[in-house]
Amino acid sequence: MIRYFSTNGRAPIVALPEALWRGQAPDRGLYLPERFPVLDRSTRASFASLEYPSIATQVLAPYIAGTFSQDELEKICRESYDFAVPLEPVRHRPGVWVLRLDGGPTASFKDFAARWMARVLGRLVAQKGESLVILTATSGDTGSAVANAFHRVPGIRVVVLFPHREVSDRQRRQMTTLGDNIRTVAVQGKFDDCQALVKRAFADPLLQRFPLSSANSINIGRLLPQCVYYFYAASRVAGPDEPVVVVVPSGNFGNMMGAVLAWRMGLPVRRLVVPVNENDEFPRYLATGRYEKVEPARACLSNAMNVGHPSNLARLVAVYGGWMDETGHVHRAPDLAAMRRDLFSVAASDDQTRAAMQEAWHGHALLLEPHGAVAWHGLRQYQQAENISEAPVILLETAHPAKFPEEIEQLLGFRPSEPPSLRGLEQLPESYDILEPRYESFRDYLIAHLSS
Repeated sequence: MIRYFSTNGRAPIVALPEALWRGQAPDRGLYLPERFPVLDRSTRASFASLEYPSIATQVLAPYIAGTFSQDELEKICRESYDFAVPLEPVRHRPGVWVLRLDGGPTASFKDFAARWMARVLGRLVAQKGESLVILTATSGDTGSAVANAFHRVPGIRVVVLFPHREVSDRQRRQMTTLGDNIRTVAVQGKFDDCQALVKRAFADPLLQRFPLSSANSINIGRLLPQCVYYFYAASRVAGPDEPVVVVVPSGNFGNMMGAVLAWRMGLPVRRLVVPVNENDEFPRYLATGRYEKVEPARACLSNAMNVGHPSNLARLVAVYGGWMDETGHVHRAPDLAAMRRDLFSVAASDDQTRAAMQEAWHGHALLLEPHGAVAWHGLRQYQQAENISEAPVILLETAHPAKFPEEIEQLLGFRPSEPPSLRGLEQLPESYDILEPRYESFRDYLIAHLSS
């Protein structure tokens, strides 16, 4: 059975149920598996003929062992992944594929992890006969995916925090129109303020009477299912021994860590390209070896990536032998030479993001929203810098273009068609509260609402 340790190294090692239940370790570190199970060549080769839920079952089985049976895990995966996962070749760019992760109920890649987590935690709550409160901070799509996935799950209440002025209208409405066990809070600040409030709440003794957990990517339950689609995509475009280049637009770096997990589990990866928006703390860290947060986080078109201090950098640093605490202080440097060899990262300005959207559409009939456009910009920069084109490339498009209709209409002259999940949101009544970014105000709010 795989157990989980804290990146801060000052908390007990735990089994998966406790890691999922806690979300954040008691020492404010993030949980990582003690070892990465390696999938052998024959297993990876078999993925080419399997559908997505079956691949998910095989990839996640080593992590879930001792918690659920193989049959129960397969049931969870089939319940979670009942939607299409398209992989599209790019016109006039042979060897480049776009993995569209926007086919779920909230049209975002966050559905893959949120739906799996909701079903796993729902079963654990039922087994324990207890209740659970999920605290989640969102910069865009996480909140809507988590709210949708946990909506009406018995025994679980959800509180979602989002920056008041920095989510799109549709992203907000996907969270604020559900009601029931979902409560949403607009924080008059940045995503980093929301994230800091959530992290501090987990360590607050005054809140210990409430069973708190997280569905942010600080929870290991978010990362584990996110490693699956890298195996799935590679099985469709490359042989089991053929390395791929993976391009992951990154904000809080949970999706990137899913790729790192897949790589450590045996997925052949030539290079992991990690483009960011104007919140450029990571490419600067790779270049200089000196980590400096962006404070306050910069508001960009790719709003789900507006993160000035990504939580999951602590996990990445740990994988490469270092120690970064939750504040961003590096106590022990990672192997930067290995990180630079494995990862390539650049920042995209809003102007470069818009230019990438236009170039992808007019040159390749490829419709991208701002996050996918940051990935496209990163791929172009990588191929120019490395002068490499022969490896298969998998580029992640993480949200549906219809979530950004005004920007696409302004740039490309048309509004993208809406998936069923986005239709009719404007007619639904909204409900959310507004708080200043003071921890004491948030704590009082939680005590008032969770005590009822």
